[in-house]
Amino acid sequence: MRVTRLDHFGVDVADLARAERFYSEVLGMSVMMRLPDQVLMKHGDGNCALFLRPGRPPGDPAQIAAPLGKPHHAFEVSWSDLEAAPARFHAAGIPFHPRIDWGDHDCLYFLDPDGNLLEIVGYRSPGARAHGEDG
Repeated sequence: MRVTRLDHFGVDVADLARAERFYSEVLGMSVMMRLPDQVLMKHGDGNCALFLRPGRPPGDPAQIAAPLGKPHHAFEVSWSDLEAAPARFHAAGIPFHPRIDWGDHDCLYFLDPDGNLLEIVGYRSPGARAHGEDG
């Protein structure tokens, strides 16, 4: 067997409507399907399933202080979107870690409303992806 790409990933959330707003308004995902206990969101060539877990305790907000090495989901964005993200996140009250410079790309970790750790990655030049690196 050989995996060819990530088809989708799942995120547990306490409030589906709130999570749908965040993933669509902040990350630009679109709704593909709504069910009573989940919402399937589309991004680029993949999908994200938001799963309703009403009793789910929120993720620890302290994880944003030192996000490296913690489980997370990372999304590639344009360099200009990465550069604009800190001001946008600050204005929206989204907890985030300062940008990290990895040489050919920068990353920025942030939390969704349920405390799930997420990351955006922007490459300095198109096609400059460094496969196999976490950042």
